[in-house]
Amino acid sequence: MDVMDKETLEPERLAQNAPRLETVVQLLNRPALTRVYVYVCYWGPVAPPEIMETLELSKSTTYEYIDTLVELGLVDRDDSTRPQQLTADPIIIAEQFVPIVITPTVLHALALQEVDEDVEYFMDRYGLGKLIAALRGAGLHFAGKTTQRMVATDIVVRDTEAMMIIYALEPALAVGREHDPFFEYLFPDVYDEIDFLELDEIADSPSNASDLDG
Repeated sequence: MDVMDKETLEPERLAQNAPRLETVVQLLNRPALTRVYVYVCYWGPVAPPEIMETLELSKSTTYEYIDTLVELGLVDRDDSTRPQQLTADPIIIAEQFVPIVITPTVLHALALQEVDEDVEYFMDRYGLGKLIAALRGAGLHFAGKTTQRMVATDIVVRDTEAMMIIYALEPALAVGREHDPFFEYLFPDVYDEIDFLELDEIADSPSNASDLDG
């Protein structure tokens, strides 16, 4: 995976990309907002009433989040139809020299803390960096490359915590495998080997996608 090259690292290019990074920071700091972005990204075009119903949000909250995402340039709003239609392009932030990759799958995992107590606990205790590490470990586990205990050792958490977070992140992996165009960046070695026993059906229907919430 050659995401970063000399041209990408030129100061002029980095300055041009700075606003893009700032928008991602907004998502990382606001998981409830991220949840709406990921839903629109995966299932768009969608209308606000669908978001309200599927994610169980109030009307005022839904439109507040939509307005914010539009202002950030993360969501496009087509006002020529009624109801308005929303779409969002998938984003990726990849740093070659510090092994961090942010894709819709990662953002989905982050957003799960809004509705999943296990993810909320893990985020509160360990933070985003270790959540991304756990997501990678979970993918390797579902690809049959590692055990839960090995994941626990690799990311330095208790065995019970590793088991908990691996299965809590399964919905993000299942939906991401089908709808995240950058999923391969997270799992370049095993993306076509990841398999789930029970959750494959959620990837094809937004109404069954655990509302993007596990």
